[in-house]
Amino acid sequence: MIDVNNILFEICGDEGVYDDSYDLIENDILDSLTVIDFFTVLEDEGIEIQITRIDRTRLRTPGSIKELVEEYTE
Repeated sequence: MIDVNNILFEICGDEGVYDDSYDLIENDILDSLTVIDFFTVLEDEGIEIQITRIDRTRLRTPGSIKELVEEYTE
């Protein structure tokens, strides 16, 4: 299982990512570069999610990102 929280922490360095309800957009953690970095790590792990096919709101919190990743790993 992919550890979304650790990946996010490695990319952005903000411990808030360990709270699944932490608002990444409101706290200026998630930007276009962070999104690309995150999806690149997922690709390296064999999980391919087309960024253009998902609603940006699915990337708002670590919890919602976990749900998204789980959908693509089932």
